[in-house]
Amino acid sequence: MTYAVVYTPAMCLAAAMDGRDLPICVDARMVDKSGTGITTYARGLIAAAGAVGRPFLLLRADHEADSRSRKLLGALSGEHALRQCDTVREEVAGEELVGRDIFRRAHVHFTLRRRFLQLKPPRPFGIMHWTYPVPMRMARWINIYTVHDAIPLTQPDLSPISSRRHRAVMRQLLLHADRIVTVSQAARKDILSSLQVEESLVVNCGQAVLGTADELKAGPPLGLEAGGYFVFCGAVEPRKNLARLIEAHARSGVDKVLVIAGPDGWRAAEINRLIESMPSVRRSGYLERAELLALIRHARGLLFPSLAEGFGLPVAEAMRLGTPVLTSSSGALAEIAGDAALLVDPTDISAIAAGIRLLAFDDGIVADLSSRGLIRAQRFLLPSFVERLATVYDEALAPYSQPAPTRQRVR
Repeated sequence: MTYAVVYTPAMCLAAAMDGRDLPICVDARMVDKSGTGITTYARGLIAAAGAVGRPFLLLRADHEADSRSRKLLGALSGEHALRQCDTVREEVAGEELVGRDIFRRAHVHFTLRRRFLQLKPPRPFGIMHWTYPVPMRMARWINIYTVHDAIPLTQPDLSPISSRRHRAVMRQLLLHADRIVTVSQAARKDILSSLQVEESLVVNCGQAVLGTADELKAGPPLGLEAGGYFVFCGAVEPRKNLARLIEAHARSGVDKVLVIAGPDGWRAAEINRLIESMPSVRRSGYLERAELLALIRHARGLLFPSLAEGFGLPVAEAMRLGTPVLTSSSGALAEIAGDAALLVDPTDISAIAAGIRLLAFDDGIVADLSSRGLIRAQRFLLPSFVERLATVYDEALAPYSQPAPTRQRVR
């Protein structure tokens, strides 16, 4: 006869001896990527989770030159044991959990089996915070997943992600998630409506905007003149509404160039052809963070009338740097901007053009928006994010803090 291992709340806490000794682990897959909003989120989450006051771990994959057959066999297995080792990295000095090729294996395993890969940690209990909806779970631990938006489900024409696969991942995720963390009230609303889950499961924690005083020292890059240009930051793809923005900039009649800073994204080719045909538009491509922030800081304004976002990091970044913002009047962007930006209908080219003219010619509006933005950006600084995360972790742990004979959790 086979028996399932049953972990009671008392057993879980006893494994760590003291609730404050329970570790928090964050996956670090996205940290080494460049130029994405999820990368920035992951770095902020690592900084915040490391500051909560509990032991902190990073989850990483190591990569070896396995044969094709060994990779397939590894992906077929539904479980994978992790090892623990010391680490000294830029993000954190301490310990990390490491698994062999686990992120790739998880995606292949889900494709083949439609199940999450089960990771077996060397520690009996803790909190695993995933930076995005990866098809994995930490066995016997509390699993918290950040879901940045529901765009693949609510607006599949704006996303390269398969809505069918994403919905399948999310259905499995709901079986394993102790909490779903998201980054705005708009994203939370979309997640709740598209997945029809209990409201208590989904929590808006916002996002941390990291920065240092050193970032304010650099002058405008790319040979540009301070205040002599507008800037857009983000991947070149249909969701960012660049075709309308470029046309609005042309209609506005302003003589300030529009600089588009960001890598090619999904379906970029057609947009790139449009950019190349417009002499008043300049494409910079991907920039390192310090150079990008200097580009935003010295711009006359950030133009970001995107069609859909979970958060809208460029808006928060610009406000933190005192740069006036024009952005969309609905969804997460309007929520993040509040009363500190010019809000326009992103589908109305004339409205976008009128907003560009205001920013170009009205110094009073520019000064007012800069001041409002600096105030608004305070809510996105790291200490506030740390406080919100700590609350989520404490609430997730609450059911395990006292023995409860009527509640048993099979892991």
